[in-house]
Amino acid sequence: MSFYWIKTNWFIKKIFSNYIWDVSNTGNTVYLTFDDGPVPEVTGWVLEELKKYDVKATFFCIGENIKKNSALFKKLINNGHEVGNHTFNHLNGWKTETETYIENTKRCEDVIQSNSNYTLKSKLFRPPYGKLKRSQAREIRALGYDIIMWDVLSADFDTTLSKEKCLDNVLSNIKPGSIIVFHDSIKAFKNLEYVLPRTLAFLKNNDFQCAVL
Repeated sequence: MSFYWIKTNWFIKKIFSNYIWDVSNTGNTVYLTFDDGPVPEVTGWVLEELKKYDVKATFFCIGENIKKNSALFKKLINNGHEVGNHTFNHLNGWKTETETYIENTKRCEDVIQSNSNYTLKSKLFRPPYGKLKRSQAREIRALGYDIIMWDVLSADFDTTLSKEKCLDNVLSNIKPGSIIVFHDSIKAFKNLEYVLPRTLAFLKNNDFQCAVL
C-alpha cells in the first residue's frame, strides 16, 4: 500500500500553498467531497444519504464516468451539488506528460458542459491520487481552475482498512474549514456505506454546517 497522510501535514500545505487544502471560516463549516464518480452502483446511494441530512457536497467527476452516466450526473447537479474536474481518465500526473494531462483535463471539462448544459459556477480541479507536476499545475491554473486538495482523507479506498478505522480517520480529524475526501466508487463502497451515514450524523449532532466549494 502506498504511503498517504490521513491528516495533511502543515508543512505540505505551506510548501504547496497555491493549492487549496482547507477553507478558513468563522463558523463551523466543513466541505464534503467525493472523487471518481459518477457510478450508478454508488453515487445514487450517496445522493440519497446527503438528501436525508439536507447536505450539499462537491463531486470531483471523471469525464469517462460522466459520459457513461449522463442522467446520474444531471441528477447530481439538479440536487444542488457542485462538480469539479478529475480528468477524463483518472490520470496520474506524475506518470503523464504535461501536454497529455492538460488535454485530458480539457476533455473532462467539455464532457461536463456537453452532458448537462452546465456552466461551472467555479472551476475546481482535483488531481487523481493528489499527484500533479508543477508544470501541470501552472497550466491548470492558467485555464482558470482552483486546485483543490484536502485536509482529511477518509482512506475509504484502502481495502486493507476496517470500516471502523475509516470512520475514525474522519471523526478524529474534522475541524472547521476541513475539506474531507470520500470516494463514490465501487472499490470504496464497503467502507463508505458504513462511514458516510455516521459522519453525517456526527456533523449534525455537533452543529457542523456543510457547504460546497
